[in-house]
Amino acid sequence: MRIGMSSYCLSQAMSAGRMTIVDVIGWAAEHGCEHIEIVPIGFTLEDNPRLIEDIRRKAEQCNIVLSNYLIKANFVGGDESQYEAEITRVKRQVDIAVALGVTQMRHDVAHRPIGETTLRQFYTDLPRLTEACRRISDYAQPFGIRTSVENHGVYIQHSERIEALIHAVERGNFGTTLDIGNFLCVDENPAAAVKRSLPFAAMIHLKDFYYRPSYRNPGEGWFQTANGNYLRGAIFGQGDVDVWELLRMIKSSGYEGDLSLEFEGKEACEYGTRIGLQNIRTLLEQ
Repeated sequence: MRIGMSSYCLSQAMSAGRMTIVDVIGWAAEHGCEHIEIVPIGFTLEDNPRLIEDIRRKAEQCNIVLSNYLIKANFVGGDESQYEAEITRVKRQVDIAVALGVTQMRHDVAHRPIGETTLRQFYTDLPRLTEACRRISDYAQPFGIRTSVENHGVYIQHSERIEALIHAVERGNFGTTLDIGNFLCVDENPAAAVKRSLPFAAMIHLKDFYYRPSYRNPGEGWFQTANGNYLRGAIFGQGDVDVWELLRMIKSSGYEGDLSLEFEGKEACEYGTRIGLQNIRTLLEQ
């Protein structure tokens, strides 16, 4: 398993102007990352082929693999013309993934207001989501790219919903970008959810959270889960997620893909990411 990070970890530094995405790639390599995921936050690639080339060149110079390209998408909430336009847009994003030279691409599939994220609504939307994901995975397949959906965004975040979508799409190059911490956002037990999801994992995100129950409001800086509990991003290995057990499960499962740190805590992102990477290596050795 290669250990690396998402460029999202240092989005705070990019937003503040301390780093560019090219700088982030260099930073990742300097801190021992074997791969890096490209998340276009704070920069765009649709209209910037020169930046795509700069990213590829920097990765080659640093001997670091560009592993995954992650984008937003939403195939619900619009009419048929909007649905078709979104599928076309995501296919163009596949073209960017090809230009980057990655072998994986994660795209979102649906967002709805919290009041519309019911199980009944999910099964109503499932055929529409299935068709979109099939068409995109079929488009990506000749390029050797595996597409995936991540467990985030509340609506398509539960392990059962992810599994149902993957089975419905029924494509060998469609799986999940499995975030071990994100299940807490919908109050699902991470160990049970990770165990369910591991057979479909194309990429694994390593994330940690601080957790407080709904009756212990910790105040500013926290956000609420689907059922009113409280979460705050933590440095990996310092939060309340049982990352020891989850890493044990991942190792014993036979998973051979990439592990990617995602840091979204309140600490300075360079510090939080550096310590998180150290903790991943230490825990895997243990």
